[in-house]
Amino acid sequence: MKSIRIIFTLIVTLAVVFITSNTAFAQKVGFIASDVIREQFTEAQQADQRIRTIVEEWKRELSDLELQIQDIEQDIQRNRLVWSDDEKSKKDADLEVLKKHKLEYARKKFESGGEYDVTVKTIMKLIEEKIYAAIQNVATDEGYDIIWDKSVNPLPYTNFKYDLTVKVLRKLGVDVKKLEDELQQKISKDPRNQEKETKSAPRGRSRQKSKDGREIEKEEGTTNKEGLTPNSERSIEKPTGEKLKEKK
Repeated sequence: MKSIRIIFTLIVTLAVVFITSNTAFAQKVGFIASDVIREQFTEAQQADQRIRTIVEEWKRELSDLELQIQDIEQDIQRNRLVWSDDEKSKKDADLEVLKKHKLEYARKKFESGGEYDVTVKTIMKLIEEKIYAAIQNVATDEGYDIIWDKSVNPLPYTNFKYDLTVKVLRKLGVDVKKLEDELQQKISKDPRNQEKETKSAPRGRSRQKSKDGREIEKEEGTTNKEGLTPNSERSIEKPTGEKLKEKK
């Protein structure tokens, strides 16, 4: 009973794999490079600049806190022998407050789910929606079922004739002339896209009569025993029997 169950499971698994593989082969797949799209899309560049400006302000605040901490540490180092216990305790407490404040500030801004992530999501939301809509339009126009983002999921090999990055950028209103030329060069350099040598066309066949009066088939352009082609203007002497028939 157990062996039957194992065999049945194996059959079902193979059937699922077969159906899935056939479905996958029937799908039209392309890819994009989202990092290139963001680099070339003006609105994405402007949004990225806004994010950088905000982050630089946060980093300046952290640098100021670090300088305050260093000043107190140096002050303690210089005066530890002359201060009273109360003075040293007060400075140590001030130092701990500053360190704690700096740590909490950094966490609030940059930890996972913090203000940085919220800010990026808020600013980039409209940009991402526009890029996504452009990708959807290209997929619909070109009949693609799946579009990979190679910036997120690198692929070991990609044929650039399936690269839809330029088409997406065109949908976003970006001047893609230079990128288009670069893409064509990449496509032409791929050995899989180079045209194969044209095969010679099959030769036609013609029927001729041999010297003994029998009909034979012969490829056009081939040479007979007399060294002439069938289309040669030089006449071949007919057998005596045929001459007699013509006289009659």
